[in-house]
Amino acid sequence: MLRIPLLEDLPPVAGKRVLVRVDFNVPIETSSDGTRVVSDDFRIRAALPTINWLLERGAEVSVCTHLGRPGGKPDPKFDVSPIREVFSTLAPKVSILENLRFNPGEEANDPAFLEELIAGFDMYVNDAFGVCHRNHASVVGPPTRLPSAAGRLVEKEVEVLGHLITEPKSPFVVILGGAKVADKLGLIRSLVAHADKVLLGGGMACTFMAAAGIGVGASLKDIAHEDDCRRILSEYPGKIVLPVDSAVLLGNGSVEVVKGPIPMTGKILDIGPETCEVFDQAIQDAETIFWNGPMGMFEDDRFSSGTYSVARSLAQCEGFTVVGGGDSVAALDSAGLSGNIGFLSTGGGAALQLLETGDLPGLVALRQSMMRSLEV
Repeated sequence: MLRIPLLEDLPPVAGKRVLVRVDFNVPIETSSDGTRVVSDDFRIRAALPTINWLLERGAEVSVCTHLGRPGGKPDPKFDVSPIREVFSTLAPKVSILENLRFNPGEEANDPAFLEELIAGFDMYVNDAFGVCHRNHASVVGPPTRLPSAAGRLVEKEVEVLGHLITEPKSPFVVILGGAKVADKLGLIRSLVAHADKVLLGGGMACTFMAAAGIGVGASLKDIAHEDDCRRILSEYPGKIVLPVDSAVLLGNGSVEVVKGPIPMTGKILDIGPETCEVFDQAIQDAETIFWNGPMGMFEDDRFSSGTYSVARSLAQCEGFTVVGGGDSVAALDSAGLSGNIGFLSTGGGAALQLLETGDLPGLVALRQSMMRSLEV
């Protein structure tokens, strides 16, 4: 596990002002009367263990978050008032700052904005794992100036994801989907070295299938990275498991399950039933599983069975299951299976970057803060 400073490593917090970076980038809906309301407060509630730990020890706590992409300027569609209303009932003694991204200095990591942000605070806690891969002022800046630590959410994410790349219990099975192979080549290279099997679905599998000499018709594929896929297949023979059949949208608009080469006008939009069985067997035999990315265009009911089959397989698996990525978590939620998963990562891009590179800018900043405190 990566060594990062934890809450227990902070100096005594009693009477101190602590700034907590949280990830309250929650879904917000607008009602018929124009009122904006939080439709899912899971992320807000998830921050309470860290906040309560600080409050119980006498700290004065303020939290800061981003919300959406307002483009570096104030926008009433992205102010935190709906969050503040929910948060005030859960943690009435804690104040919440306005949307960090209303200031262009947040995403630009501007020193002047950092000074404005930390003014009056004595300590900093990062409990926003989902932005730890960002070189933003609120993520990497405060640890350069204040005693800093990871909150409970960041601590758990680093512990669980770190074990996947250091000491996963074997057999370790990775399931990757999604559209773009280019976005995940580095991740595949990192994980295939640790995994016993890597099961591929989604659009990214099409490029690997083409690299393996399987005709994919008019399916989405990345010609520019076909050689990269071919090298991975060659370097790790037998580890990459590709679909053996696919749900294909044919040129005439019909949908068929095709095994083998795809007709020239056909587009692969989901894995087929035989592939689901192959994937299920690998999952049931596994002791550790990581899943990121849908197996097809699961938003369309015609091409959702593969993704939901993987979700059910993971829910039934007796091994330790880890799921990251919005689409994968959404599929589990839709099927009512989230409670059957060992760990749901809140990270998205941060989780994938940690698994690929072994570190994140936000974690580096926390460790550097720890080293400076030890030198004093």
